[in-house]
Amino acid sequence: MSDGRDADLSGGLEDVPVLCKALTPPTFKYSTGNVQGPGCSVDPREVTLPGCPCLSSSCRAESCPCLQTYGQAYESTGRLLNRDGPEPGYSSPVFECNALCSCGDACSNRVVQRGLQLRLEVCRTTSKGWGVRALEGIPRGTFVCEYAGEVISLTEAKRRQLNQRADENNYIIAVREHAGTSSITETFVDPAQVGNVGRFLNHSCSPNLCMLPVRVHSVIPRLALFAGRDIAALEELTFDYSGRYGTQRPAEALSTGGLQRKPCHCGAINCTRLLPLDLSILS
Repeated sequence: MSDGRDADLSGGLEDVPVLCKALTPPTFKYSTGNVQGPGCSVDPREVTLPGCPCLSSSCRAESCPCLQTYGQAYESTGRLLNRDGPEPGYSSPVFECNALCSCGDACSNRVVQRGLQLRLEVCRTTSKGWGVRALEGIPRGTFVCEYAGEVISLTEAKRRQLNQRADENNYIIAVREHAGTSSITETFVDPAQVGNVGRFLNHSCSPNLCMLPVRVHSVIPRLALFAGRDIAALEELTFDYSGRYGTQRPAEALSTGGLQRKPCHCGAINCTRLLPLDLSILS
């Protein structure tokens, strides 16, 4: 790993190596999942959700409390079912079986927790800095990777954004979910210093990945990225930083508020020419 060629950025932490052929690999601390950051009162690695008593190798919708309570999210192959939420910009919650469940590791309701299973490569792009491409074809609905990093509070997210230099990348992703009829749960993840392969994914106005909050062992969701369509080998992997996919509108209306927005170089036909800017963190 002295010259960085064919280096495994995960340092062996992932089941499948995350390749990088750059002469100088990026500097950050690799973590396969979320870690507790400033202002976060719950350790994302702590088991805080109840388990099911199913004794079969794979849970069934007619008898599993997990599936009966939260609904079935995956096909028997592990691919994502349609999870459009009741309102644009908000997704239906996904809850997987967890460490307290009695079902086997092969249960079809265990997908994101298995971690990275695909061959991905972090590489330099022509105009967008680092990027990630698939080294194999990926069918629609397949789990690709997490967007993992420090889980921080709104106050900390605001502090970090205000202290950010104009030439620095903003990695903070804010995810909002309906937590009932009138309340919204917010999760802020920043992989700038601690993160995984997801931190290198670029924005696209016509992305091939969609992000869904998935809960496994903890009440704090994992930000899971799934293939929104069939993806060819060597194709760059992208998602919309605003949280939109297809005809779905962003959860928050984007407004510049007089702040400088960075140009978008995704090259899509529907490119807005500017990267999304979520001012709700700063309001």
